[in-house]
Amino acid sequence: MSPADDGAGHPSYFDTGWTGGRSPWAIALVVSMATFMEVLDTSIANVSLPHIAGDLSVTQDQSTWVLTSYLVSNAVVLPISGWLATRIGRKRFYMICVALFVASSFLCGVAPTLPMLVLFRVMQGIGGGGLAPSEQAILVDTFPPARRGAGMAIYGMAVVVAPAVGPTLGGFITEHLSWRWVFFINIPVGLLSLFLTNRMVTDPPHLKEMRRRVGGIDYVGLALISTGLGCLEYVLDKGQEADWLNSPAIVGFAAAAVVCVVLFIVWEWRQEHPILDVRMFRARTFASGSALMLLIGILLYAPTVLLPAFEQTLMGYTAEQAGQTMSPGGLAMILLMPLAGALVSRVDPRRLLALGAGLLAASLFYMSRRLSVGMDFGTAVLMRLFQTVGFAFLFVPINALVYAGVPPQKNNAVAGIMNLGRNIGGSIGIAVVTTIIARHAQVHQAALARHTTQYDHAFSARLGAITRAFEHTGASAIEAAQRGLALVYRQVQLQATQLAYLDAFRTLALAALCMLPLIALAKFTKGGRAPIGH
Repeated sequence: MSPADDGAGHPSYFDTGWTGGRSPWAIALVVSMATFMEVLDTSIANVSLPHIAGDLSVTQDQSTWVLTSYLVSNAVVLPISGWLATRIGRKRFYMICVALFVASSFLCGVAPTLPMLVLFRVMQGIGGGGLAPSEQAILVDTFPPARRGAGMAIYGMAVVVAPAVGPTLGGFITEHLSWRWVFFINIPVGLLSLFLTNRMVTDPPHLKEMRRRVGGIDYVGLALISTGLGCLEYVLDKGQEADWLNSPAIVGFAAAAVVCVVLFIVWEWRQEHPILDVRMFRARTFASGSALMLLIGILLYAPTVLLPAFEQTLMGYTAEQAGQTMSPGGLAMILLMPLAGALVSRVDPRRLLALGAGLLAASLFYMSRRLSVGMDFGTAVLMRLFQTVGFAFLFVPINALVYAGVPPQKNNAVAGIMNLGRNIGGSIGIAVVTTIIARHAQVHQAALARHTTQYDHAFSARLGAITRAFEHTGASAIEAAQRGLALVYRQVQLQATQLAYLDAFRTLALAALCMLPLIALAKFTKGGRAPIGH
């Protein structure tokens, strides 16, 4: 079926968008509600882990399974969400995901033990995995190519702003109510989303045609991708904690991930009806766009973890205060996303992507030089604001780029792959910066410790001044010397950790610069029409 008609001799809705007689903006807002709720849940529970551990009588390390279980199940669903949406109907699939997410959120809130909470988080991740790809595909079909950037701006607000406000909201709820309300707040939003989705969203005709053509269940492909991505998420989440390749478990899961993903690619390449069309990566623009989305995921999630952690561990901020430094950045993205959406229909998306990558790299390099434990609250807010300006000019154009030249029958598959790339990128970014901080802090501490000897005149003079200050407070000579050494040791640890954070931000800045050659590789078809004959 050509995009020139809808299969019944009528003009194609591809050029005008499929709304089912509803306002496209109303549809965009309706489907964004549940997606915002789901993406928020990837970060909102982070600050609640100490409270969860205490309430359920488990250790802090054991409580991290609340995060790992969600990420693993979420990653398994993402790549097959397009196939599932095509097979059972996108609207039906979306509503099933929302219903499962709401039900499992309630169960998470009432879970009496950690194993039960982890089980319900797995269910929640399965339900949440289909929300963002379904929303993205719905918006692509709802808005015509000329206005698609505006629709993607709304989607961008949901998936980019939610991780920024998650720590703030999670900290406030946990400190003033209970960690269980982190899950309970999903229920009214989800129920409202179900009601409105049922009233306003309809599947376009091409999906009904695709549903008749889709093949049977590819059990081999499903097993391979589920096992491979589940193992990969485990490695990324638990790698640093288990000392990476020094852990037999990490080595085993990493090997299983590589083998399963490679076998999946080989298997799916030969299937007539694959659950994930890997042949799409033969297109240079789609392949480079997918790599860009992976980098965007790294650069979106890693700084969102780094800056609050720096403020809480080194500056003494509470979770709520650290979240407040992030919130203005979310507001900036809300204001700038519509501008990026308007520009993407007038300017080559590659230029906007280059602008966004350059701004993001500059902001991260700036943070790698200016971040300090002595900075005030306003400086931290301005640093985050500078960083978020670049994101506004990355997220909307990348979606315009990857859908350019893609036939509407592939929209579900593209949405699943893009969201998988963003989530995997986020896991990679968090794993990399966590490792950098842990390892580089030790390296910097060893370097600084070489100067803390009696043969270093500056150190001896400083230690002597500190010791005399303690003596003036009434401490004995021995006690003053001990307290002086302890203070110096804490200062060495503080400075070493700060230097490690600067290294992490510098690494992210280099990753942002790596986006530029990928942008240059992409091609863009004006208007984003699918080539005739697909």
